[in-house]
Amino acid sequence: MAEWLYEEGIGEARAALIEKGRIVEAQIERDNRMVLAGAAAQGKLVRTLIPKKRGIVRLDTGEEVLLEPIPPKVAEGSMVVVDIMRSAIPEEGRAKLAKGRISAPGTKPHPGPSLLQRLRDTGVPILPCPAHEEDRLEEHGWSELLEEAASGEVGSEDAALRIFPTPAMVLIDVDGSLPPAQLGPKGAKLAAMAIRRMGLTGSIGIDLPTMNNKDERLIAAAQVDKYLPLPFERTAVNGFGFIQIVRKRERASLIELLRQDPVLTAAMALLRRAERHGTGGGVTIVGAPAVITLLNKHPEWLEQLGVRRGGLVTLRAEPTLSLSAGYME
Repeated sequence: MAEWLYEEGIGEARAALIEKGRIVEAQIERDNRMVLAGAAAQGKLVRTLIPKKRGIVRLDTGEEVLLEPIPPKVAEGSMVVVDIMRSAIPEEGRAKLAKGRISAPGTKPHPGPSLLQRLRDTGVPILPCPAHEEDRLEEHGWSELLEEAASGEVGSEDAALRIFPTPAMVLIDVDGSLPPAQLGPKGAKLAAMAIRRMGLTGSIGIDLPTMNNKDERLIAAAQVDKYLPLPFERTAVNGFGFIQIVRKRERASLIELLRQDPVLTAAMALLRRAERHGTGGGVTIVGAPAVITLLNKHPEWLEQLGVRRGGLVTLRAEPTLSLSAGYME
């Protein structure tokens, strides 16, 4: 029976959908106060980029949202309520703004559904995972999944993926020691599972090996249909082994989230470990200087950790440690 494991962490919430003892979907939602998909937010149209088609709305929170289209009667300076279709997406170079459209008349501003609310909407049972109990996420391979997402490398010598997020699309390269007729279907299966597990959305291209005949390509495409739940659209596998998939894009993938700010990612992981260290009480977190500096800027995280542990939390920077290293004293 499938179930969601849900963890209300410090600075972020985490969830993993478990089926047959494996993580098949994973999500992280950070406490960054950015507008969420599904919200209706109030703001002002501050700039027109393309008349009647595209503009920028500055929300009351200060966040900017890409508005598409601009209704004929809405001019620069107008106060508007915007339905948020996609939250902001971190991207190398510059982030993609949240995207929205003008709300229907009479719509009242309201927040978008949180991670926990979205899990409830799936109808799948949710198992809360507090820190004082066994680490169920870790038992199902949470750290290994995060490592795969951070590196973009999945699989083994016989069939492996390398995942490259780009501004235009996510590219997945399939390689391995198997013959093309076997590597194609196995690579397609691995890719479909990784797409689901890491929440990859938007336009996704999978570069499979060149397969000799149409039947081999059909078998590979069938693996995508089997292991990637609807809704999505896809092309056929062409003669060069390329298949394109399109999934609705509402929020950042696990890869984008973890790579957006490596220091923040390391700090979240260290806080998670600190919460579970020992049997409670005071603790000293030892980490790389950049991570400790970031933690010092968020006393609310340390205060929350202290309350959960029932003791004083102190920090110590250790210059010899890498970002991902760290330990408790």
